[in-house]
Amino acid sequence: MPTKKKPPVTAAPARRRELLDTAAEVFAEQGYNATTVRKIADHAGMLAGSLYYHFDSKESMLEEILRTFLDELWGGYDTVLDAELSPRETLEALVTESFREIDRHRAAVAIYQKESKHLVAQERFAFLAESQRKFEKAWLSTLERGVAAQVFRADLDVRLTYRFVRDTVWVAASWYRPGGQHSAEEIARQYLSMVLDGIAVRT
Repeated sequence: MPTKKKPPVTAAPARRRELLDTAAEVFAEQGYNATTVRKIADHAGMLAGSLYYHFDSKESMLEEILRTFLDELWGGYDTVLDAELSPRETLEALVTESFREIDRHRAAVAIYQKESKHLVAQERFAFLAESQRKFEKAWLSTLERGVAAQVFRADLDVRLTYRFVRDTVWVAASWYRPGGQHSAEEIARQYLSMVLDGIAVRT
């Protein structure tokens, strides 16, 4: 009599999230290519073979890490963009939401920054390019609305400004640590003050 195959073991949601968080930290620290399943398993305190009960490859883990981050990011961004706020309020809300996502998904943001340029060439990670296009459109349209409404300077180079704000905000993932001296919202307020009002004393 043939023996029945054992059904695949599915991790409890909390354990799955814990394993993905561990993988994200290792990917962010050591780089995706340098990270092996064994290294992830070692950090998770389990055998490499046991990790395969939950994920079929490190690619699957990376994909889920990035999709989870981007799905949450766009949930927040879409709420802001659908609220029909003024250009300045929209920009402020997008910056604040960005820092909240860095707080929630710091390792995923670091991975995205380091690896996305190489990953987008793979069909599996084509969703990264689509997200990048949406991201650019959201920010550029906000800045363009602000210029048209005379809320932002008429001589503003919106594409250069977009790149400056984007890089200034997201590079924070390299040093930000959840639970630090300042909350994500407090850091967002400081960044917005510098971006919108500058740092020089007004005469």
